[in-house]
Amino acid sequence: MGANSTPKDDPKGLLRGRFSEATDAFVEEFTASVSFDQRLWREDIQGSQAHARMLNAIGVLTDAELGEISAGLDQVSEEIEAGQFKWDVQLEDVHMNIESRLIGLIGDTGKKLHTGRSRNDQVATDIRLYLRSEIDRIEALQVEVLHAILDLAEQNSDTIMPGFTHLQAAQPITFGHHLMAWFEMMRRDRERLLDCRKRVNQLPLGAAALAGTPYCPDRDMLAKDLGFDGICNNSLDAVSDRDFAIEFCATAALTLTHLSRWCEELVLWSSQQFGFVDLPDRFCTGSSIMPQKKNPDVPELVRGKTGRVNGHLIALLTLMKSQPLAYNKDNQEDKEPLFDAVDTLHDCLTAMAGLIPNIEANTETMLDATLKGFTTATDLADYLVSKGVPFRDAHETVGRAVQLAVSKGCGLEALELSDLNGPGSEAITEDVYQILTPHGSVAARNHAGGTAPAQVRKAIQAARGEI
Repeated sequence: MGANSTPKDDPKGLLRGRFSEATDAFVEEFTASVSFDQRLWREDIQGSQAHARMLNAIGVLTDAELGEISAGLDQVSEEIEAGQFKWDVQLEDVHMNIESRLIGLIGDTGKKLHTGRSRNDQVATDIRLYLRSEIDRIEALQVEVLHAILDLAEQNSDTIMPGFTHLQAAQPITFGHHLMAWFEMMRRDRERLLDCRKRVNQLPLGAAALAGTPYCPDRDMLAKDLGFDGICNNSLDAVSDRDFAIEFCATAALTLTHLSRWCEELVLWSSQQFGFVDLPDRFCTGSSIMPQKKNPDVPELVRGKTGRVNGHLIALLTLMKSQPLAYNKDNQEDKEPLFDAVDTLHDCLTAMAGLIPNIEANTETMLDATLKGFTTATDLADYLVSKGVPFRDAHETVGRAVQLAVSKGCGLEALELSDLNGPGSEAITEDVYQILTPHGSVAARNHAGGTAPAQVRKAIQAARGEI
């Protein structure tokens, strides 16, 4: 017994038949989950309605009893919707709170609802119903974000910017091409989410506590009634594993990792040091002391929330790693990480869906940055290869030219042919200056997956047809 707790009478009496004393007051609060699992009330009532219909179909409930239970559950639903329902920590969880209220409304008939069912398969069903619905909401947001990326990419299919490696200007690309890299990340994230949904959408109900039930429930009827694709094939596995929740959190963590990378770029690009993009004022905040500041708080916060969801994934993996079959009380700890992962991913996608369409590219700044970084050096090496020079020799020749340009404080395009060629070579001729421009560089990469504006527009058109 807790140091400052005393036993309390259990006025509900739904679970204390085997015990000789009431639950310790501290234990009662420590083991209760109703403060957070009440979020599942809609799914709990939905599952109970389907379970009652199934019990009626197999002859456990009469038509009259089914009518009473159905009407009673409807009333409970109305009370919760109206904020009139009184949640009681003594009843532990959402399931017992709803069942107790049902019994209070319709009497002994309500006690028949739990026939052939355990809280073990009940909660597993509720979580799957909840997560399926949330996956559908999140997937709709992903589609919205994907369309926003395509729109912005189309507007900037000709906008030149430097592509980076090691955060150093590397080669000219188009801003539209860069955005389409974001698109490909989110496209895969959406595919993973939809694939996860297939494994979420399997019915545990009918597994009862762990071994099934002698009432021989019609699980196929339940699955069809509740919109599941099929049933969990093993009753032990049905009630005990939470791999579907872990898989969702893994998908959420990877999605947010991608969003975090985007947001890191937006934070950099919107800074004075880059000045590549302007973010809308309504997605930024000011400073309490520096009146000139326009802080990119939304992308910074998305970046920060990624760690939160990564933590939830680790929490669920750790939760499951040592559990013997079948159900254990540990699994009560599955809901808060899952709920928060759902909320966090949903909110971050909502933020990005609002932010992306309002990003404005500073095209002149982007082009100027491209001109400053010797970003056409690789094009010069490729030019030499086209003239029959081995690539490694071309690489060395261009390296010397870059070194000379650095010493003169100019770009490669400003060097004389003699400077570009170096001693004893005449491979580089006047036509080289056509490929030493950023526009010429991107235009030359006119192949599938390349950065040429024509390829960007082609990729956008194909993507619109797919989503």
